[in-house]
Amino acid sequence: MTTVVLFRDDLRVTDHPALHEAVSHGEPVVCLYVLDEESPGIRPLGGAAKWWLHHSLTSLAADLAALGTPLTLRRGAAGEVVRDVVRETGADRVLWNRRYGGPERAVDAGLKDWAGENGVEAHSYAGNLMFEPWAITTQAGDPYRVFTPFWRACTSGPPPREPYPAPSSVVPAEPTPASDALEDWRLLPTAPDWSAGLARTWTVGERAAHDRLDDFLDERLPTYTQDRDVPAKPATSGLSPHLRWGEISPHTVWHRALSGAENPGKFLTELGWREYAWYNLYIHPDMATRPINPKFERFPWPPLDDDALAAWQRGRTGIPLVDAGMHELWETGTMQNRVRMVTASLLAKNLLIDWRLGEQWFWDTLVDADPASNPHNWQWVAGSGTDAAPYFRIFNPETQQKKFDPDFVYVDRWNGRQEGVESIVDLKASRAHALELFKTL
Repeated sequence: MTTVVLFRDDLRVTDHPALHEAVSHGEPVVCLYVLDEESPGIRPLGGAAKWWLHHSLTSLAADLAALGTPLTLRRGAAGEVVRDVVRETGADRVLWNRRYGGPERAVDAGLKDWAGENGVEAHSYAGNLMFEPWAITTQAGDPYRVFTPFWRACTSGPPPREPYPAPSSVVPAEPTPASDALEDWRLLPTAPDWSAGLARTWTVGERAAHDRLDDFLDERLPTYTQDRDVPAKPATSGLSPHLRWGEISPHTVWHRALSGAENPGKFLTELGWREYAWYNLYIHPDMATRPINPKFERFPWPPLDDDALAAWQRGRTGIPLVDAGMHELWETGTMQNRVRMVTASLLAKNLLIDWRLGEQWFWDTLVDADPASNPHNWQWVAGSGTDAAPYFRIFNPETQQKKFDPDFVYVDRWNGRQEGVESIVDLKASRAHALELFKTL
């Protein structure tokens, strides 16, 4: 009996339920990754994400090789590719960890239908979220619309399962199915290669993810609650891209934090926010393009000011904290979380540029942009999402800078004070204007 294990946004060997199940039978396994940019509705990756994916697949291939099996790479519509690999190998079972986006679920449902019609076993597992979205509802059976009661419902039930260990070995299928060469996918930028800053900032792969978690628990978690909003301090975990690509599972992070640290509650709540983003994507599969709150469909966005959008993208708004954040993003593929909220608020509420354009820019430039967290967080800031007080939450970047970076340490680190660059917007007047527009909804 040969089993095909699909790898998607779970590029790891530890706590990989589908791989764990396949290996437990001691039978041959095909480890398959499909780069799917063809199935209906699947969102093509941004540039920074492609860079990370290339290096993460390189790392995963090395880890699997050490266990005795290759990683097979194929490109195309996943449903068709998986069928081809099953036929080529004579596999009689296909296993994967569940996905929660609408187009992804449609692909996987189609695979299960095909498998059932062709005598192939197909099973999916909970590997990427700690709490299945359909299992968390109000007493009336409705979805939660605010984070706090959602998270309370999650944590009041059974705790997340313990993570599965990495296999000691994997029996490869014979013959090994043909694989694409990763270099042929051209995921890395050329002409120009703008990725030098990403390479200086990040070490990619499962081992790096576990090392980063260890470092965070040992060095930064004790002061996380008071320092997490200070952009100049390396206070946060830096795990977001590793979680986005599944190089480490949320179950692993959860249990390591609980067992290895005192008072990890605030940090675990951030894991909860990630769960909440995926929960909302499950409920609102078009979250990247349509407001969660339907009344915001009527929001009167003014005609696009292309120059203002370009100034924001390039970190040339004349507002030091915002410009520093945008420079950090371009250099490293990430941005400190509070600064993310400030930069997003300026775009959507002061510049009155449609949040979807900001979401698209972050999708292309963030190494941790995923189909759930990126649009969910943008909608939260823009007021069209799950924020309980959307009208009035407008971040003043000058006030935020005085509070969280009073000595300009972060601002100057990322060249936020630029000679000759004047502010492109009156913060007070634009805030008042935004509030008036919100009141019309």
